[in-house]
Amino acid sequence: MHAAVITAYDAPPVYGEHPEPVARGEHELVVDVLAAGLHHLTRAKANGTHYSATGVFPLVPGVDGVVRDSSGRLRYAVLDDTNLGTFAERTVIDARRSVVLPDDVDPVRIAAAMNPGMSSWVALRRRITFREGQRVLILGATGSAGRMAVQIAKRFGAAQVFAVGRDATGLAALPDLGADRALTFDEIAAAADVDVVLDFVWGAPAAGAMLAMLTARADRSVPLTWVQIGSMAGESAPIPSAALRAARLKIVGSGIGSVSARDFIAELPELAKAVTEGAIDVRARAVPPARIAQAWSEKTSERLVFVP
Repeated sequence: MHAAVITAYDAPPVYGEHPEPVARGEHELVVDVLAAGLHHLTRAKANGTHYSATGVFPLVPGVDGVVRDSSGRLRYAVLDDTNLGTFAERTVIDARRSVVLPDDVDPVRIAAAMNPGMSSWVALRRRITFREGQRVLILGATGSAGRMAVQIAKRFGAAQVFAVGRDATGLAALPDLGADRALTFDEIAAAADVDVVLDFVWGAPAAGAMLAMLTARADRSVPLTWVQIGSMAGESAPIPSAALRAARLKIVGSGIGSVSARDFIAELPELAKAVTEGAIDVRARAVPPARIAQAWSEKTSERLVFVP
């Protein structure tokens, strides 16, 4: 079969011949890959910047995908730590880490949406106690995950959703997706009294936003839950000690480890249903195997999907 193979942290994937996968465990299945998203997590695990990166090469990247099993059923599957990912014609999945999909789904759309959508969906459903009527701020709202977070927060009953980002064009489109206000980082004090922040940015921009918001809150004794999900602006953030002492601020992370695999899997069917029904807007573009090396580092507002 053919697969995209990475041989070092700083090497792009090369598409070529690769040994056929073999199922070994009781719940393992060899499946045909129909579509696999090029997610930030996929790149980060491959280049060593994600905490779950193993550093073992050669590596076939790909953390999830839409696959077809030997009985012809479509599944969305999430892979555990493995060197044989979904950027291949075939791979091995654990059936317990997959959900069966309707036959008429669009594999590219599902593959594009599930990973970025899962980040905010699971954070609000499994990592914190989110209540209908609370106000939510999305930090980094113009990326794929942030755009979907705006829609998901509204779906879960947020009274107000504030979208914050640097891309003026991207921000302008977010009210059509449910954002009550679209703000730049300089305007973030206008959203100071939210209850929950979903942070896809982290780094110095998040620390600056945090201090500006806490300073402007009408009542600092009202709880603010800051959920750290992504780190597009940096792996660490210089948070001043005053931010933790001068307000009822709670910082938690949401991701692999802080949420169990069982909880992630439990949320997949409902998220897949919402994507399939068109309740969540998805921007996706299919990429043929021959272009994987070029697409690997491409910067685009669309979620690129590898289609063997």
